[in-house]
Amino acid sequence: MATIGFIGLGNMGGPMAANLIKAGHVVKGFDVSAEAGTAFESVGGTFAGSASAAAEGAEVVVTMLPAGTHVAAVYTDAGGLVDTAAPGSLLIDCSTIDVATARSVAATAQNRGLSMVDAPVSGGVTGAAAGTLTFMVGGTDEAFARAKPFLDIMGKTIVHAGAAGAGQAAKICNNMVLGISMIAVSEAFNLADALGLDRQKLFDISSTASGQCWSLTTYCPVPGPVPTSPANRDYAPGFTAAMMLKDLKLAAGAAQSVETATPMGEQAAALYQAFVDTGSSETDFSGIIRYLRGQGA
Repeated sequence: MATIGFIGLGNMGGPMAANLIKAGHVVKGFDVSAEAGTAFESVGGTFAGSASAAAEGAEVVVTMLPAGTHVAAVYTDAGGLVDTAAPGSLLIDCSTIDVATARSVAATAQNRGLSMVDAPVSGGVTGAAAGTLTFMVGGTDEAFARAKPFLDIMGKTIVHAGAAGAGQAAKICNNMVLGISMIAVSEAFNLADALGLDRQKLFDISSTASGQCWSLTTYCPVPGPVPTSPANRDYAPGFTAAMMLKDLKLAAGAAQSVETATPMGEQAAALYQAFVDTGSSETDFSGIIRYLRGQGA
């Protein structure tokens, strides 16, 4: 069993770290939230006083942080993980951040003799708790091979997307599809309501026809057809509208950097920005159906 440092014990990181503990690993963690630290200790983790303290003596360090600025600071600032991690350590960043930062941090780590992968996830809080996340992994073949046994504990589907940054590229492309498709499904149900078409009938047809997609069959934005969807819990997240907006903005920034047209992605970002601006940042992203219906928050 390995000694693992885990930095970022929030809604996603907390249950991911818990699964590593359940598998028998020794996990030391850190988070800026004392409440997250208490929850971590309750499942058998050791809460440390800083990120570097959590990583001290660890063979593997996992991070789950909010944005690229946090990742860069935790890894590459003076006294950060790249400076303090033991030689030969494996670094796994599960945050969703911009591709450029992921590649820059990985290059810095490699120059210090450390292996690193970017491994953003899909599957939400439910998947984190169940250990069924999908990991999209960027890094060398050697680093991926080292990371996979740990990712297997936290997830169900582990895909090596390519070199450093490829995991982040896959994540933002996937979530651009998700954001666009949720808007399309929401508009379809709103139109069905206006036309007097029963929601369940639309679901029964589209879920087996050419309109079939994850946003419909797994995360249906109206109550009823999919009992486990957030629509049946007044759109409690799940995956918040603020997080979807973040990912759509990352996709837009990446598209601009490589001069690729993504007009639907940009329109989706604009709609989610308007939804968030109604005060719905912590509403599940599927709740945008209410904004599109004209109800706002």
